[in-house]
Amino acid sequence: MNAGGLGDTDLKSSPLSEWTHTVSRRYQHILDKSTPHVLHRWIGFAVVVLIYALRVYFVQGFYIVTYGLGIYILQLFLAFLSPQVDPELQDGPSLPTRGSEEFRPFVRRLPEFKFWYSLTRAFCIAFMLTFFSMFDVPVFWPILLFYWLVLFVSTMKRQIMHMIKYRYVPFTFGKQKYTGKKAATVDDATASRP
Repeated sequence: MNAGGLGDTDLKSSPLSEWTHTVSRRYQHILDKSTPHVLHRWIGFAVVVLIYALRVYFVQGFYIVTYGLGIYILQLFLAFLSPQVDPELQDGPSLPTRGSEEFRPFVRRLPEFKFWYSLTRAFCIAFMLTFFSMFDVPVFWPILLFYWLVLFVSTMKRQIMHMIKYRYVPFTFGKQKYTGKKAATVDDATASRP
């Protein structure tokens, strides 16, 4: 025993905690490396969605899991479209409403990477739930689909009205490039005069 009363075995971490730490570091490393590859990440997400859709189609069940997944997707999408600071609740400076005001970039409440990661994780969890029969609650799926569509339309209408009211667009289509001033074209006939 050392002076603190702890044995040597107390200072060492268990093999299980070392293994989980190593796995979590490798997983985080893969996530960090995938961050700049936006297109590849979304293609991978599309593959995950396709696998989930095929599973639900062939099993012909788990509609309540899919409905819950749809509600979660809607909540994530609204956070993705919303500004980090809501202009309605903000007392200080707000988003620019005129062209003469200072440009402030749109900062999302939910960044693109976290949006992608949360969606992918949700589909993977929903896929795993389809292997447990206790989550296959018998429901009439057209009612769930209709209710989700009504919820989607009403929520998106409110979000679009908010975007129009505070004049913000949550999408950018690439980086703007500075082209410089165009040089005045000089006619050869006028250039040869003294």
